Amino acid sequence: MTKAELVEKVANQINLTKRQTEVVVNTVFSSITDSLADGKKVELRGFGSFRIRQRNARVGRNPKSGQKVDVPSKKVPFFKAGKELRELVDENKSIEGQEN
Repeated sequence: MTKAELVEKVANQINLTKRQTEVVVNTVFSSITDSLADGKKVELRGFGSFRIRQRNARVGRNPKSGQKVDVPSKKVPFFKAGKELRELVDENKSIEGQEN
């Protein structure tokens, strides 16, 4: 699902224009992004949580030349699915597996 598809689906459910709904969706995304940038954890009950993880420095390889390259440490966003989401996805996987 793309952001445009999400905006359309939400707009149809709450009877707002697509433009108004796009503002709402963008506000939610920017709030999550801003909190992560400030080093805060974002938890959406039943859906999951977002947090920042520290990746250690390591030695990588350039795929073209094969030369070793030092990769510096960095912070990366991490999403952990909530219990309800994991169960829903697993349940749908089981249903799809039975259809084949």
